[in-house]
Amino acid sequence: MTDAPTRTFEVRHVQLARALFAAVAAIMITFSSDHSAAVGLAVFSGYAIATAIVFFAAAWLVYPAGGRGLPVLLGLEALVAGMVTGIPPLRTTEMFFIVVIAWAVVSGVTELVGGLRARRAGDANGRDGVLIGAITLALAIGLLLVNPTYSLQYVGDLTLTGIVIGVGVFGGYAAVIAVFLGIAGFSPRHTPVVTEAPASSARSAGEIV
Repeated sequence: MTDAPTRTFEVRHVQLARALFAAVAAIMITFSSDHSAAVGLAVFSGYAIATAIVFFAAAWLVYPAGGRGLPVLLGLEALVAGMVTGIPPLRTTEMFFIVVIAWAVVSGVTELVGGLRARRAGDANGRDGVLIGAITLALAIGLLLVNPTYSLQYVGDLTLTGIVIGVGVFGGYAAVIAVFLGIAGFSPRHTPVVTEAPASSARSAGEIV
């Protein structure tokens, strides 16, 4: 019997690549003193486009022909969101909340449903998809709770606004995703070992009976 060919790239590589770009987005927002819509959308655009590239590459390098639909769909959703928010004149507070919330809902539902289907099919990676989808939907809920017009002057000339909170929420989401996907990517995979009794042993057992 010839063993099945081993793929050079695996699901863990997809998870680690996604974790890397999420970590970069989280770091950029955390260490930036400017949490305006322009900066938030610039970071989100880069994150979304980079994630889309990871999904498209994974569709052909990791997933079999029959399982490419989910990564391609997730890639298209991220690419559209990234391209729209990549246009500087459109980077307004309203655009941030509209696009990021819409992307989080669509992408979250897509990954959640895909993860549930994978779990029903016996794929251990389906659990990760379910959790990532749920966290992405939590991002949408968190942003929906923020009032874009909120403004509070609390120390001197410092003002806490809705967009500052919104960009911070996205940064927190990116940090959580980076940690979770990093852990998932480095976690050991347990491959079930199937043993077959040699034909000669089976015949001997039959003769004894």
